[in-house]
Formats: sequence, structure tokens, C-alpha cells
Amino acid sequence: MAFEEYVGRSETRGDRIDHRLVEGLAATLGQAPPEGDLPPLWHWMLFQDWRPPSGLGEDGHPKRGGFLPPVHDLPRRMWAGGRVTFHPAGLRAGEEVSRTSTILKISEKTGGSGRLVFVTVQHETSGPRGLAVSEEQDIVYRGTEGAAVRAAEPADYWPNATSREVMPDALTLFRYSALTGNGHRIHYDYPYVTQVEGYPGLVVHGPLQATWLAWHALGMAGPGERLAQFAYRGRRPAIGGRALTLLGRREGARILLETRDDTGATCQMAEADLA
Repeated sequence: MAFEEYVGRSETRGDRIDHRLVEGLAATLGQAPPEGDLPPLWHWMLFQDWRPPSGLGEDGHPKRGGFLPPVHDLPRRMWAGGRVTFHPAGLRAGEEVSRTSTILKISEKTGGSGRLVFVTVQHETSGPRGLAVSEEQDIVYRGTEGAAVRAAEPADYWPNATSREVMPDALTLFRYSALTGNGHRIHYDYPYVTQVEGYPGLVVHGPLQATWLAWHALGMAGPGERLAQFAYRGRRPAIGGRALTLLGRREGARILLETRDDTGATCQMAEADLA
């Protein structure tokens, strides 16, 4: 298999948790800025990878190469899902932090949309009190074959589910892209996403959906409980300007979660474990 030499590759980067970023994300999500530890998944604002225009591809992503394998023949890149462990140390605004990233595995598959390359990257983020977040992120590269969004039936009804509705409008998507340093044009460039990539509208970030689901899970937690682990997986693109429903169903110390679009189809699935 190609790219085997990239497995085991590692890099460490440093950053500081800027108060302005924290306040900006709080405002974007319509929440109060945290007084203590960052809420779950807010650390995705850190370690941004800004490149000059010459270092960007047509889609707004950094050009292939560098730390990740150069999968040049598959132009579409997506963050498909991942698994996160939140350690008690936590992270707070103003602190100096570091992240060590390691490529764990690379695999190839052939599906309905053609050849796919999956890259799993481990990140370990530490602050002044030690290791704060351990996670694995799954990145998938695919070609341009097939429809950008396939038709889907409404998901099964969840009895006794706790639900909230959020509206991922164009302004929210633009602000989240800016706050996380995400140049991927499918999230803010309507002519590009509809005319080049074939989506019916702006695409809601998978990490933004996961952040909303983690927030929803915390709202279902009991006194003294915290989010210990969180796993998420994208099922289909969510399109901006259409309401998203956050669903949560508690089963003991685990909360099953989904985002569903205005047709009732599942866009992202997640599981949150409380401690």
C-alpha cells in the first residue's frame, strides 16, 4: 500500500489559548465564556495551520504534503469522525499548551463513491496540569465520483429523547471557520460548494456538529458528572441554513447522540461517556 512510510510519523506543536478566540467561540455558539476549563471540544480552535495563498489548494485546504501523506489523486478531503478522551487536567484560557500528533494507520478501501484513503491521526494535548485531551481523528480522502449528498430516509423515532434545535446559518459557519482557521471553501463559499463540489448549499462542519452534541450531552449530565469520553462519526452532510435537531438518549452513564436535518435524516452520530 502507498504511504506506508508515513505511519508512525510524529510532530509536536505549541500554542497559547487566546482569550479572544474563547470569547469569539462563545459568542458564535450563543454561550457564556467559560470561567474555568474549556468546554469539551473547544480545543479544536488551537494549533491552526495558516498558509500563504501559494500554499493552499483550490478547495482552501493546505496543499498536500508535509505531515499528512500527499494523496494527490483523491481531491476531496473530509474529517470523518474520531474518538476523544477528556482527562481531569483540563485546559483554560491564557494557558500555554502543546500537542503531539502521530499518524497511527493508513488504509485504502473501495466503496460506492470509488477509492477511499483513510488516515487516522492521534493527538495528545497537554497544558500546565499535564495531559488534558487524548484523541484519534479519522480523515478520509475520496475522488469526485458520485453525488455529494445521497438521498436518505428519515431515521427511526427515538422515544424519551432530549432534543434541542440549532440553526447553522451562513454567518455561524463563516465565524466557526475563521475561529478554527479552517479555509475549506465548502463551509463559506456558496458558488464553489454548489458549482464545483455539487452540494445543494454550504456544508456544516463535522467538528461544529460534534461540539453541539457534546454541549447537549453536558446538559443531560447530572450534578458532579463530567464528559470523560466522546466518539463521533459523520453519516451524511448537513447543509447550512436548515435547522439541525440535537438528540440525546441516556443509557446509564452513556448518552447516545445524533444530529438530524430538517428531513429527519441522521447527519452525525455520537456517544458520550460520563464520569
